[in-house]
Amino acid sequence: MKNFSVWVLTVFAPFVFAVPASAKSILFVGNSFTFGARSPVQRYHPELVNSLNDDGYGGVPALFRTFCNEAGVDYEVTMEVVPGTGLDYHYANKLPLLDKSWDVVVLQNFSTLDADHPGDPGIVMKYVPLMAEFFRKQNPTVELHLNATWTRADQTYPEGTHWYGQPIDKMAKDVFAADVMAAKTANIPSVIPVGFAWNRAMSDGVADDNPYDGISFGKIDLWTWDHYHASADGYYLEALVIFGRVTGVDPMTLGPAEKVGDDLGIQPATVSALQKIAHEELMAP
Repeated sequence: MKNFSVWVLTVFAPFVFAVPASAKSILFVGNSFTFGARSPVQRYHPELVNSLNDDGYGGVPALFRTFCNEAGVDYEVTMEVVPGTGLDYHYANKLPLLDKSWDVVVLQNFSTLDADHPGDPGIVMKYVPLMAEFFRKQNPTVELHLNATWTRADQTYPEGTHWYGQPIDKMAKDVFAADVMAAKTANIPSVIPVGFAWNRAMSDGVADDNPYDGISFGKIDLWTWDHYHASADGYYLEALVIFGRVTGVDPMTLGPAEKVGDDLGIQPATVSALQKIAHEELMAP
């Protein structure tokens, strides 16, 4: 199974353009993959986001907010992020900050599922349901999403890493599968296929699949210099997929002159290509 979402079938296909009567509150809970570490995205318009940890980050939530402003949909955006952590950390240490009736919550696990045991879904299976239960106590109708992230090149190409020798798309598939299992247990109807969008960008020839042997001419590098975190292009694609899934607005309607892409110095052809990747992944069966 590729895309797991009951909710998206009713809201996203076909795309629905509905402007809420008043701003919805959306909370992002995650780590460096959420706040855009090691790229200009990290400090992108922090004034657009309420950061519960007062860290001065804009990150992917600020990209999301800018897309919403452009599309005419209204969300009040908040994030709670700590680098190098999974949902187990937030559950143990941050619940008092999160204790509010949110309309929408986007949860993100650690990139390898378990920092100490890469590929092991145990922590995800335990803490996704606990987080879902916590947020539903504050608002029984909260929209919950899991953000299934990308393959790390640094966990695939160097010898001795967990996914060494496997296809570049395998780690993202494993992360997605773990999130789907946890989502089913927690009755969360939406797993956001960010990692699959990265896989699609590589398989379609938009992005290079191996930064360790150089970037092929005409392709982009979705990773930044550590081959772990995303580049501006990679975070841009992440934000597009989240935006499309949460709001139901087709990312392609943002167009090649879209503000975030221009601010980040992404050429219009790449902006259009990434919007198309996001559109196709969100519409895939």
